[in-house]
Amino acid sequence: MDLSTSAVVFLFLTYHLCEAEHRSYNSVLMVSNGGQWGEWGEIEFCPKGHAYGFSLKVKEMQGLTDDDTSLNGIRLHCSTGAVRGRHYHIVFFSFSRLGKWTKIKECPKGYLVSFVLNVEAPQGPSDDTAANNIRFNCGDGTGLEAMSTDFGTYGRWSKRCKAGAICGIQTKVEAYYEHLHDNTALNDVRFFCCD
Repeated sequence: MDLSTSAVVFLFLTYHLCEAEHRSYNSVLMVSNGGQWGEWGEIEFCPKGHAYGFSLKVKEMQGLTDDDTSLNGIRLHCSTGAVRGRHYHIVFFSFSRLGKWTKIKECPKGYLVSFVLNVEAPQGPSDDTAANNIRFNCGDGTGLEAMSTDFGTYGRWSKRCKAGAICGIQTKVEAYYEHLHDNTALNDVRFFCCD
């Protein structure tokens, strides 16, 4: 990517994030089993509309040769107003540079309204991964799950959006340290609901 392209992308994202900062939300969805490491990032919103799909950034299992971090990022696919499909926003949230993005999982109709998080409990001297996968429910009851690693277990479901659907996110991410041999990357997440 050359400098002029980088500047255009930066300005595009800055415009949409500033525009999104002014959205109001009616409820926050949380779960109780999130990982203990990392810091909460900024709340970020779909510029317009709601999230109808998602993809994950996942580092595949490394076995005994390398550090497992598993779930490293979440990307929401947001409608532009009431429109889905060809014209949509992809909203990038705090994520580690590790891993590859999964294919998008989409609600057949409607939007994301609740979630449950798969988290591995602290492993002591063994390799920690924290958050590993996520499932969402769509407004019509359809369940969605991306492919990830087999670490951890699912906790309890969040509450459901009181009205509307998911429109924003806040992630808790442990910063990546090259010298640290037990990084966990994404630990926890909160979603915000808009009318």
